[in-house]
This record gives sequence, structure tokens and C-alpha cells, in this order.
Amino acid sequence: MGASFLITLREGLEVSLVLAILVSYLVKSGRTSEVGAVWRGSGAAVLLCLLSGIAFNIFVGEFSGKSEQFIEGTIAIVAASVLTWMVFWMGRNARNLGAELRGQVDAATTTRALMVIAFVAVLREGFETVLFLLSAETSSTSGASVVIGGLIGLGVAAVLGRLVYVGGNKLNLGLFFRVTGVLLLLFAAGLFGKFFHEYRELLGFEHGWLVEPAWDLKSGVWADGTFYEFMKGFFGWDAAAEHIRVIAFFTYLFPVGWLFVRTSGKR
Repeated sequence: MGASFLITLREGLEVSLVLAILVSYLVKSGRTSEVGAVWRGSGAAVLLCLLSGIAFNIFVGEFSGKSEQFIEGTIAIVAASVLTWMVFWMGRNARNLGAELRGQVDAATTTRALMVIAFVAVLREGFETVLFLLSAETSSTSGASVVIGGLIGLGVAAVLGRLVYVGGNKLNLGLFFRVTGVLLLLFAAGLFGKFFHEYRELLGFEHGWLVEPAWDLKSGVWADGTFYEFMKGFFGWDAAAEHIRVIAFFTYLFPVGWLFVRTSGKR
């Protein structure tokens, strides 16, 4: 639940920021009658993402064995890559996002053009969210908790988006994106480790030090229960994680985390 909450909170707030910029600029420009085009475009994008996510989840659920390992491993590495790109992209482009969107609105002379701007902006974030939620579900034992956490995250993001629209300067969005960026990179590190776990099983790599457990916990909060499920879904924790998975986790986290902290400090 924790991973899906963070994902939808972050992605939902990004969508809220985009819509807040579009709507507020249309209102200030005296084009209030065209606000409906933004909602129609964003609504169409949400519907398409929702249907795509359901269809893909059903499609993936039909596989087992080697096929399932290949799909889950591939989803994990793709999600980790996109997640990493997204975190750094937002850090570099957040300051210019408003000016870019306002320029697109100025260039949009028809309601159809406005619908396309909103549709594309929301669709990009929506597809990213679907991909990340699929990754969260494959790394967690409970699909229901992923859905619940995602819905709560969207609800909180909607409230924050409204606050941004009313008076965004009162919210420290820079701090929000830095903190969630660190947490999402931890989630991505878990996905990176999961990729190696799934692919070594896919390739039949079952012997040697790399596949031996780095630890083997049989009981306690780190081996079973709600806390264990949270850590498993969020960070890719496992009570008997093999060495290759642990090595992959830190091989990703140390250089990428250092680069993020370094670039965030400069900004």
C-alpha cells in the first residue's frame, strides 16, 4: 500500500499541477468558456489509462512460470528506468513547466487543441502511473492493498492540487518533490533488484554464492505480517533475499541516489 500511495500521490500531484496551470491561465486570459475542453481532454486520458491498466493486468495474470518471470522482470526494469528518468526530469524542468504550458495554451486557438494539450499531458502521467502500479503489485502479495493505497494517494493529490490552485506559494513543492524523489528512488532500487531476481530464475541460475540468501529470517516483523508486506512492496525487501538481489539494490541506489542529492542541492 505504501508504494502505490506514494506513486499516485506523486503522479497525481503532477497532473494536478498541470491542470491547475492550464485552468488558471485560461481564466486569467478571459477564456473561461474553454475550461471544459481541458476537463474533457484530461477525462479521456484518465479513462484510456484506466482501461489499459485493467486490460494489461488481466493479460499478465494469465501467465505463469517462465513467462511470468520474464514479464515481471521486464516490467520491473522498465518501471525502474522510467521512474528514474521521471524523478530527474521533474527536477530539471519543474521551474519551466508553467511557462511551457502557458505557451501551448497561447498557441491553441481551438477547443480541440486545448483538449489535445490536456489529453497528452495527463496521458503521459497516467501511463507512468499504470506502469508503476503494476510493478508495485508484482512486488507485493496483495493486489487489493495496491488499489487502496493508490486511491488514497489520488485523493490526497487532489486536495493538494486544489490548494496549489488556490494559493500554490503556500506549499513548498520543491521540498515535496525532493522527499518523494528520494523515496521513489528507493522503490526503483527495489525494482532493480527484482529484475535480477526474476531473470536469474528465468535463466535457471540456481547455484553459487550469488543465489544464496544474504540473510534468512524465519519470524518477526521482518519476516511476516503487515510491516513485512509494506517493506516488501515499497523497497523490495525479502526475508531471504539472495546476494545478487542485495548487490543490485545498492549498485543502483548509491550512484543514482548520490547524483539525485547532488543535483537537488544545486537546484
